[in-house]
Amino acid sequence: MRIGLIAGNGKFPFLALDAAKSLGHDVTVVAIKEEAYPEMAAAAVKGRPADFHWVNLGQVGRCISIFKDAGITKALMAGQVKHNKVFSVIPDLVGVSVLRRAATKNTDAVISAVAEVLKDNGIELVDSTAFLEPLLAVEGILTMRSPTIDEQRDLEFGYAMADAIASLDVGQTIVVKDRAVVAVEAMEGTDEVITRAARLAGPGVSVIKVAKPGQDMRFDVPVIGVPTIEALRAGHAAVLSIDAGRTLVLDGERVFDAANAADIAVVGRMLTPRQTGSA
Repeated sequence: MRIGLIAGNGKFPFLALDAAKSLGHDVTVVAIKEEAYPEMAAAAVKGRPADFHWVNLGQVGRCISIFKDAGITKALMAGQVKHNKVFSVIPDLVGVSVLRRAATKNTDAVISAVAEVLKDNGIELVDSTAFLEPLLAVEGILTMRSPTIDEQRDLEFGYAMADAIASLDVGQTIVVKDRAVVAVEAMEGTDEVITRAARLAGPGVSVIKVAKPGQDMRFDVPVIGVPTIEALRAGHAAVLSIDAGRTLVLDGERVFDAANAADIAVVGRMLTPRQTGSA
């Protein structure tokens, strides 16, 4: 199969590229200059070489042209595009049409509009985790330490609010301490929210990172890695909760090893059918 990969920042696009190539797929990579790591170009030519192109954020028309020239009919997005970049993007003509279609400048609205334009041009956007299912978080206690009774109460207190905020496409992370919401993610990202919460509430906070109710697995999938644990450790956080089956653990077991070393409890929350959109 010929697969298109739209690469943002972080490790996610590297893992998606390697997984697709290991399955024998021909991959055409479109890497976003303002986001993708420079090493992405070298990764594309390792092993089974992939076709590689740099594009500027907003060059949706060029991305479509590259995929069409390569005979691509299925593509996936992997890696973050910082939400605040939408305010500085210089779109091409197709990019302008995307922004006009988007009802708001929130992540879901903009990327949904991109998906619609790709579909109009014969390119289907598939689940970003299509080749990485083994890296999705599982249910239960994922570390040696379980949350204490008070920490579990904080989690239960925070879940409803985290789900509500995520459903509004505000953010996917909240931080709780003593049954009070300390910090809410907006455009700044998880690590900065953890840092801000530590400054406000001190040690012992519980961090809840959720998928959106009915999460569209084609884009904006929650992701954690060793850097997430490093941010938790620096902020003296006590607990991290992630959604099972909806969160990518990019560094695999190294994430939980790092959490164990820092005495941080990590929980994979079991989702209901309603939360996963399968009800």
